[in-house]
Amino acid sequence: MTRIVFIRHGQTEWNVIGKYQGQTDVALSSEGVEQANMLAEHFPLEHLDAVYASDLKRAMVTANCVAKHFGLEVQPETAFRELNFGDWEGLTYEEIVSQWPEAMENFLEHPDRLLIPNGESFGDLQKRAMHRVREIVAQESGKTVAVVAHGAILRTILCSALHMPLEYLWAIRQFNTAVNIVSYEEGWSSVEVMNSTAHLRKIS
Repeated sequence: MTRIVFIRHGQTEWNVIGKYQGQTDVALSSEGVEQANMLAEHFPLEHLDAVYASDLKRAMVTANCVAKHFGLEVQPETAFRELNFGDWEGLTYEEIVSQWPEAMENFLEHPDRLLIPNGESFGDLQKRAMHRVREIVAQESGKTVAVVAHGAILRTILCSALHMPLEYLWAIRQFNTAVNIVSYEEGWSSVEVMNSTAHLRKIS
């Protein structure tokens, strides 16, 4: 069995003001750094064999906090970058709705059909993510590893793990530094933990 701890990055300023980040390289806020440190200090598992992360700095900084705690180096992965939001990156929900009302309706109600102007589909995102996840499961067979990434891509990975259509991906919540644990064995996946932020409630 291979176990993967999927983690969303810490809070950014764009998270706070509601801008769509996508592949724009936005830094963690001071609170996001604190969240990452609390995650490392109160990590839900006692051992990790490797840490992978999206190469965007909000994920890399979060991952480095975890990796340092276990004496590991982060392995950056372009495959785990966030959904490419194309023309929507840097805009708020209200700004997107005002220019692309029909597309945004699909974003919420039919993400599996969504076509973002000059962006990426959720189907393509899931294929990109799961191709690398399957490689890691094979490479790290029998081990426990962490993957630090982003809200949208993690939802597509969890949809796959739950054998759930992408149409329902917004039924899955992913808070900043949320922890999800998925085990993979003989071509089957099972979700052990999802969207846990218990580490943020710890008192040091």
